[in-house]
Amino acid sequence: MTPLNIFILVVLLSAIVYQIGRKKAFTVSGNNIRSLHSLPTHYGFFTALWCGLPALLVVLVWFLCEAAIVSNLVLADLPQQLRELSTLQQSILLYDIESLADGGVISRDVTAEMEQAVAHYKSLHATSRAALAVVVLTMTVGFSGLALRRITPGLRARNQVERVVRILLVACSMLAILTTVGIVLSVLFEAIRFFKVIPLTDFLFNPQWSPQMAIREEQVGSSGAFGALPVFWGTLMISSIAMLVAVPLGLMSALYLSEYASKKLRLIAKPLLEILAGIPTVVYGFFAALTVAPFLRDMGAIIGLTVSSESALAAGLVMGIMIIPFVSSLSDDVITAVPQAMRDGAYALGSTRSETVLRVVVPAALPGIVGSVLLAMSRAIGETMIVVMAAGLAANLTVNPLETVTTVTVQIVTLLVGDQEFDSPKTLAAFALGLLLFIVTLILNIIALRVVRKYSEQYE
Repeated sequence: MTPLNIFILVVLLSAIVYQIGRKKAFTVSGNNIRSLHSLPTHYGFFTALWCGLPALLVVLVWFLCEAAIVSNLVLADLPQQLRELSTLQQSILLYDIESLADGGVISRDVTAEMEQAVAHYKSLHATSRAALAVVVLTMTVGFSGLALRRITPGLRARNQVERVVRILLVACSMLAILTTVGIVLSVLFEAIRFFKVIPLTDFLFNPQWSPQMAIREEQVGSSGAFGALPVFWGTLMISSIAMLVAVPLGLMSALYLSEYASKKLRLIAKPLLEILAGIPTVVYGFFAALTVAPFLRDMGAIIGLTVSSESALAAGLVMGIMIIPFVSSLSDDVITAVPQAMRDGAYALGSTRSETVLRVVVPAALPGIVGSVLLAMSRAIGETMIVVMAAGLAANLTVNPLETVTTVTVQIVTLLVGDQEFDSPKTLAAFALGLLLFIVTLILNIIALRVVRKYSEQYE
């Protein structure tokens, strides 16, 4: 059975057991619901949880361990000359065996030993799934029977169901937190390996970025320069240009749609504005490379300026257009949520509509507006495709937005693409850039939270 079929089977059995548990609650109460501690639906959920949760946990653990166990058994059954291969060669061989078992095509010749291994792999896989189906059916029937036997009028089914739901909610919250911690630690450990080779001071203050290191041990490469200053300066320049475009246009659009536009115009204009957020970034990249960049170059030639065919200005302008919906849509929702009583009070004191918007509505919505600007800034900092196509890959420490620059995310992608050796400083530099970008984003978040807290306390 496939994982989907097993999951559907468990859900169907849980639904059936829910109905049985609910009916038994009516039976043990003598059709007098008031004699029950909980509602009949709680007794149904109680039995359904006992039926489904243990089985699903077993399925999860089973699938986590199945691949490793099957692989080890397949390797143990291989001929001696194949078992003596290196770890990397064994991994490639196992991948080829799995591909053949799934009906795929491999580059190497299929030998008799591999055909035998494929047959063994299919046999083990089928046996594992059959055993899992038997275990799941046994557990669902057994735990359902135990749960049904526990149903009595005095059973606190609601308390137990709510306790399980609370545990599930806490587990989901912890999963999100642990995922964040895992991401940070994985980046941190690799960045520490990088800083053991390249000093932190060189990484932070060196104005040269040229990570031309050997990517494999047998290759010969230059020592390279790993100064992140021009990379982060390019990120700051392009993001600043994008925010100078997105924040005024987005905020003005939000104010107009929420305070001045008619309902009919709002219903039409807001969805059209939000379409910008659904356009793929590669389309924006094409627009920047084929339209905006040549236009800026031609305009610069007319007024006597030298504009590069790939410039920070072109990438920043297009990126600013892309993130306008992040500012306008969120700000519009926040401004619309301001209580109408505050506007009515301002009008009663003789304020005009513009004075009410500027002195009452905007200060009340300022925490949400700051949040929307922060989200747009994070989106701008993390953009890659537009920068690759419109700003280039050259790391230049310059204040001229008409020249070619690059960003942190572009360099991370560049460093991790292709044949890489993860013991090389060139590859490890990507993790150092990611860690530094994380720290910078965290500092921006802290500053934004302080601003929000300040104005929130002032207005409460």
